[in-house]
Amino acid sequence: MQVNPEWHDIALRLLLTILAGTLVGINRSEHGRPAGLRTTLLVCLAASIAMIQTNLLLNTMGKPPSSFVTLDLMRLPLGILSGMGFIGAGTILRRDNLVLGITTAATLWFVTVVGLCFGGGQLVLGSVALAIGLIVLWSLQWVERRLPRDRYATLVATLGSGGPTEEDVRKKIMVAGLQIMASGMTYDASRQCVELRCELHWRAGPTEGQPPAFLKELTQCQGVSKLSWTPQGLAT
Repeated sequence: MQVNPEWHDIALRLLLTILAGTLVGINRSEHGRPAGLRTTLLVCLAASIAMIQTNLLLNTMGKPPSSFVTLDLMRLPLGILSGMGFIGAGTILRRDNLVLGITTAATLWFVTVVGLCFGGGQLVLGSVALAIGLIVLWSLQWVERRLPRDRYATLVATLGSGGPTEEDVRKKIMVAGLQIMASGMTYDASRQCVELRCELHWRAGPTEGQPPAFLKELTQCQGVSKLSWTPQGLAT
């Protein structure tokens, strides 16, 4: 970090910061995330400007002979990183079993660090970090969409007399390739029926999002009065 940066050096830092915030922000905007282009660019610029201000104040660092206060300029970027936790937490939403905004929160934290690099004059480090970040956001998303992943769902079936038994339902689940992680039953003597609840786990590709075929078979069975299928999802 230069003790006395020239204005052309500061202009270069800000230009690279704007470029970094824009490129990362475009990725968030095109995916419809709440923290899009403007938010990402402002966060990156704020971090860079704070680091530039720290750089300009380096000559005042330390403890003057007439003062009891020691000036620690590095608390400014550290405060910026701590404050990003509040903004990042505000982008994470939970809707039932679906979690949204985790990647957006991580992206805001990332552009903050990139802004600190550019603002502090570490142009090569900031450029390499930006390149790696763009590869992660654009290229690895293509890879992530093609990786098989663990899936979870809750099946609740109400079985009456003359219909399939709890054991029959469990066999259909196992034949379909699903694993029963936990199960429970509730007997209703007045209605003469059984409510079977199963927590299921299986592994499938990202494009295999349709409910298993055995569910349609169960709905057509006599004695099955109610069937509930609740998948648990995770979005970034």
